[in-house]
Amino acid sequence: MNEQLQIEATGETVGEAKWSALRELEKLQPGLDKAAVKFQVVSEGERGLLGVGFAPARVIATVEADGDANGATEAVDESELAANVRELLGRIVREIGVHARLTIEEDDETLTAAFSGRDLGLLIGKHGQTIDAIQYLANAIVYRGQMEDRKAIVVDAAGYRERRKASLDALAVRSAERAVSTGQRVELEPMTAVERKVVHLRLKDYPGVVTASEGTEPNRFVVIAPGG
Repeated sequence: MNEQLQIEATGETVGEAKWSALRELEKLQPGLDKAAVKFQVVSEGERGLLGVGFAPARVIATVEADGDANGATEAVDESELAANVRELLGRIVREIGVHARLTIEEDDETLTAAFSGRDLGLLIGKHGQTIDAIQYLANAIVYRGQMEDRKAIVVDAAGYRERRKASLDALAVRSAERAVSTGQRVELEPMTAVERKVVHLRLKDYPGVVTASEGTEPNRFVVIAPGG
């Protein structure tokens, strides 16, 4: 059974609501065949007396998803590893209920699986906890029982990891400066293992400070102290 993309949209008129739905579908599925989109009019909207009580028109647009829209179909010339990751991640995002396009890039050391689309906050989770859990599962399941020749699998969504890394780098430097200027240790908020590693690496060669992780999961945090 083919997967479907479904978008609910609103507008002042049914026509505007349909146009809005088409734009959102095109973000998820570039090259969309507009003629294949089916619309269900939920409400034609209404204007209250003198503009009071206005209710927008509401439609639901549905179209058959192409392979990449749900991440389940193998791309041409993909490695066996990439195909396995694509199938696994496709199942995960379908269970979560997120529609997203999956792009996989692979080099000698890393396979990066990046999701794009709208409303990916559910896939990322608070402080990246969900995307980190998905990444952990992908590595654990794909390499189950395999101890050697393991290529790192990185799972990203909407460029989250690059943005979060930049934010953590800045936080690490600010905190290190504070530790040096006050002579006191600085405790950061609890972070995932992936994020703690970013902080440790950023401050590895930073003069005048040392870092360590303390606490127990899931509340383990980084401590930045004068020294070194």
